[in-house]
Amino acid sequence: MGWVTADHPTTDELNACVECGLCLPACPTFRLTGRETASPRGRIQAMKAVHNGVLELDGPFQGVIDFCLGCRACEPVCPGMVPYGRALEGTRAEIAAQRPTFGHRLRSFLLGTAIGSRRSLRLGTGALRMARATRAMSLAPSRYRRLSEGIRPLRRRPEPTLGHKGGSGVSGSIALVAGCIQDEWFRPVNHAAIELLEMAGYRVEVPPGQTCCGALAAHDGKADAARDLARQNLPVLAGYDRVVVTSAGCSAHVREYGHWADGGDEVGTRAVDVTVAVAQAIEAGLLPSLSGGSGPMAIQDPCHLRHAQRVTVEPRRILEAGGYEVVETDPAGMCCGAAGLYTVLQPEASRELGNRKAAQIRSTGVSRVASANPGCEMQLRSSLGLGYEIGHPIEWYLRAVAGTQPPGRVAAVEQAR
Repeated sequence: MGWVTADHPTTDELNACVECGLCLPACPTFRLTGRETASPRGRIQAMKAVHNGVLELDGPFQGVIDFCLGCRACEPVCPGMVPYGRALEGTRAEIAAQRPTFGHRLRSFLLGTAIGSRRSLRLGTGALRMARATRAMSLAPSRYRRLSEGIRPLRRRPEPTLGHKGGSGVSGSIALVAGCIQDEWFRPVNHAAIELLEMAGYRVEVPPGQTCCGALAAHDGKADAARDLARQNLPVLAGYDRVVVTSAGCSAHVREYGHWADGGDEVGTRAVDVTVAVAQAIEAGLLPSLSGGSGPMAIQDPCHLRHAQRVTVEPRRILEAGGYEVVETDPAGMCCGAAGLYTVLQPEASRELGNRKAAQIRSTGVSRVASANPGCEMQLRSSLGLGYEIGHPIEWYLRAVAGTQPPGRVAAVEQAR
């Protein structure tokens, strides 16, 4: 049958693979299994077979594609510069179109309609709070219990950031992408971003008309939903000097808006991850640097920050400016196994990767961990268990420098946590 949508991998994308195998040691699922079909090279060969009409887009093919984390660790080591992430998302869009199971239809609703509605998110969060408070989560399947264990406490959160406007503007204007899950379950990160960017002299606005960026929909092959969400965000985020995103997975996606909507480059080229914006402000002397004394801090690199955006220096620079001694946990930057919905869809592989990452962190003897992505933070928390404190690099930095700043919103944010 071949491809049936306009999202499918192109001939040029697939032929860019020279089958050298350099991607194999960088791929988490290949290292887990040793199977060629669990490697980027093997998956591209399967895509080529469908592309050329040799292979049907059937259940076994879907299994090969579904097992991929989408971490994009293969991209930095690829001499052919294969746009693997794009090809993977296109292939998953084909699977969703050609094999429309109940699960795919349900996820299309959740990742397109429900997650794009603030009201739905609030209702879902309220139900989750009740389930955790009454211990009803103990009745849920283990994959959902594990997911719940990684979520931050949902009580006594600060107010939503949507609609916020503040800051002098002497350094420029910023539109902050609040996110969907980010502003519901990880709201203190957005508050920290606002505080630091305003401290650096920016005019920070969190436009109220924004919705989910569409990253989760795109990663799961829900291309139409991803396009709709991107189109809704473009006019809302236009007109600012910079667009700052506080979740690594979301910042990688927003930076690629040119692929998802006409005129998307206008926003995508001005978008940066918050770690980049804060690190640059520190370098420019707009934010303070401490000389030390904050203690050791283990660091974990989210895949869509390290591999998709090639951002590694900035989170470390932020922590060092907060006076922390940065302790490396995994120089190779192997995926922690979170990967959006992977925790639920591939629970065994996700759990094994999470346990391996937790073992690396435990071996450092450090109990404080910095991670710049909500999914990674949830995976680390559920894998590490009690005795570890996990936060975003900008939260750790704000905690360190807050004592050196005049009283005001810094104190208010700290109390709200």
